[in-house]
Amino acid sequence: MSPICPSFKNSIDNLTENEETAKSLVSRKLKKEKKEKKEKKEKKEEKKEKKTGELERSLRPQVFEDYIGQNKLKKILEVAIGSALARNNPSSFGHLLLYGPPGLGKTSCALLIATLLGQKARIFSAPSIERPRDIVGILMSLQPGEILFIDEIHRLNKITEELLYPAMEDFVIELSSGKNSLARIERLSIKPFILVGATTKLGNLSFPLRSRFTRIYKLEKYTIEDLAKIVQRSASLLDFKLDTLSSLEIAKRSRGVPRIAIKLSRIVHDYVLYQRKSATPELTCRALDLFEIDYLGLGQPERDLLKVLSEKYQRAPVGLNTLAISLNEDTRTIEEQYEPFLIELGFLERTVRGRKITSRGIEYLESLDSKDSRLCAK
Repeated sequence: MSPICPSFKNSIDNLTENEETAKSLVSRKLKKEKKEKKEKKEKKEEKKEKKTGELERSLRPQVFEDYIGQNKLKKILEVAIGSALARNNPSSFGHLLLYGPPGLGKTSCALLIATLLGQKARIFSAPSIERPRDIVGILMSLQPGEILFIDEIHRLNKITEELLYPAMEDFVIELSSGKNSLARIERLSIKPFILVGATTKLGNLSFPLRSRFTRIYKLEKYTIEDLAKIVQRSASLLDFKLDTLSSLEIAKRSRGVPRIAIKLSRIVHDYVLYQRKSATPELTCRALDLFEIDYLGLGQPERDLLKVLSEKYQRAPVGLNTLAISLNEDTRTIEEQYEPFLIELGFLERTVRGRKITSRGIEYLESLDSKDSRLCAK
């Protein structure tokens, strides 16, 4: 076998090197393009989130005139805010505890108080304040008169809760240092602040914490008229024309909860945009029927629950576990998601022997059978 010519071998080596260089350049270019594409996507998502956040904030009331419903609470707050401003001491407003079902505007209320007092609001969820140093850091960073809003405050752990006691009463934090005979308590002063707590389960709040709130108020469910006003306001902020009858139709299906009303108005908005038509009561009904939300605000899962009790178990009492298996749901979902509103409507009752459909619940199912496929009230 004849030996390879050196010049030919060099040519092959050069070709290999050039090929590797080309591959490297292509690889770097692809990585750069991928990185740029990723950054562009992240910026787009960030811009979208920012826009959504701004929209969410715009839907929250900034003045008492925009805060619809809860008239008794508004009067109480007007007096408390007015007196705090007259004293030129925002923290004299005192600590406020709001309780009631979710979606009634507890966060909106806290932000409104902050706006009217001319202060900032720091918003936290109780589960996010896990360690004692978390609450200490938050309290130390508060400025005079600032509002600390803690959602689901009943979920605070014991140590964090106990650190709040002296902070709420004397505006100090008590920290222990040392061990055994060398142990001592240090009291650190903090700036006066306002704590606004929100909870859906007042009974789960310990008495020592509950007693330290200056005012405790329950938020009630909204009337259909008030909900219709909220729907109209959110529609105008979304630049969406909605007539009075359509607003009332959405309000009827909102279970007395503003959060649900705003969510349903967005569903109708999307449907109307898709159909490229103007919003009418008929189109509103069609949009809500598409999501199987009937004229009382009940969804398909609640209707299935009533049908199982009525048809499968012949209206006899049924145990929770048996009902959960029949519906292919877990017991907690049934207890916390489906049952409360059905009990409120008088369609379901809890007995010693189990869950039982009422005569009103049976009448409701019969009324559905007598209608056509649409779920709108006739």
